[in-house]
Amino acid sequence: MSEKRPTAGIDELLERVRRGYERVEAREAYGAARSGEALLVDIRYAALRDRDGLIPGALVIERNELEWRLDPRGSHRVPEATGHDLRVVVICNEGYASSLAAASLHQLGLHRATDLVGGFQAWRAAGLPVVS
Repeated sequence: MSEKRPTAGIDELLERVRRGYERVEAREAYGAARSGEALLVDIRYAALRDRDGLIPGALVIERNELEWRLDPRGSHRVPEATGHDLRVVVICNEGYASSLAAASLHQLGLHRATDLVGGFQAWRAAGLPVVS
């Protein structure tokens, strides 16, 4: 039995999935959320949220539940998962896991899903609102 070799490492995979959609910067995400044009979804795990705080108004869905909660046709969806046209901005800690998560949402038909460049740390560095 021959061993299958990976076609790409994680850096190549990130580059590939990021080419599939337009990522957003912190201030753009903030404006889109404030105007009701986008749903911010924080996928950071509890220890990071406890340490660094929360983005006001962001929906917290840990990464392992994301697809279950945002699939508009799923039986475990959140009320905010209103349709495949929903613009979702996924936020992780530094903008890596969120890229893979956004690509996964694209596979579910959420074609406007994107992620925040630099993640929560970029949000905080931009001086945008954070609550403890």
